[in-house]
Amino acid sequence: MAKRKRPRAARSPMGGMDMMKQLQKLQEQMEQAQQALADETVTASAGGGVITVTATGDQKIVAIEIKPEILEDADVEMLQDLLLAAVNSALDQSRELATDRLGPLTQGLPF
Repeated sequence: MAKRKRPRAARSPMGGMDMMKQLQKLQEQMEQAQQALADETVTASAGGGVITVTATGDQKIVAIEIKPEILEDADVEMLQDLLLAAVNSALDQSRELATDRLGPLTQGLPF
């Protein structure tokens, strides 16, 4: 049985160089997108807006606002629950934002 020869493009050492250049370009695009995510913010609220949490696209909480009227009742357990709900919602939105921004860059990668 005769050996099959691989197509010239597959044997070319330049094919590997092109792939490296593409991967390097993709890495640069990913870094730029991640830096841009750090500058974007999402905001979530709980309790009808009495607690508002702001997070960056890279999942860092940057602000928590609590309206004073929620403190009048001084129900610590309710305040904790509302705070958790708002923080988790902000982080969920932040992850969705990251997926939206980074997803197109990672399509087709073998992960």
